[in-house]
Amino acid sequence: MGLRKRQPSSQIPEVNLVPMMDVLMTVLTFFIIISMTLTGQQLLNVRLPQDVEAGEGEPDPTVQVEALVVGLDQDGNLVMDNQTVALNQVAQRMREYFAETPDGKVVLKADRELPYRTVSELLTDLRSIGGNRVSLAVE
Repeated sequence: MGLRKRQPSSQIPEVNLVPMMDVLMTVLTFFIIISMTLTGQQLLNVRLPQDVEAGEGEPDPTVQVEALVVGLDQDGNLVMDNQTVALNQVAQRMREYFAETPDGKVVLKADRELPYRTVSELLTDLRSIGGNRVSLAVE
């Protein structure tokens, strides 16, 4: 038995990249689809509110109570219904308002040129009357 010598092939081997590109695109598509299904409510663990029908004893949720608006103008004067009023008049009007509408809110609209200390002091006074139902309006 004689050994034969192999002759070197004259061709350079080629690598076919098309099947490799197909596999990579398939894997990429798979990860994109999986990432799209994971985003949203499941990933964030957020429970969204649901619509609840109003029962007989519950108030109608579509009816919104109008807020009592208290203004503080540029000169530091209290304004209600386009009239300058004193703090004791505002307190009386707030007590009447909360007696009529227990779920009502009071909104303080202050001029932006006023120092925050002035606004904060009035807000504290109003909160002593109305509790957490008093808020500051901002734009």
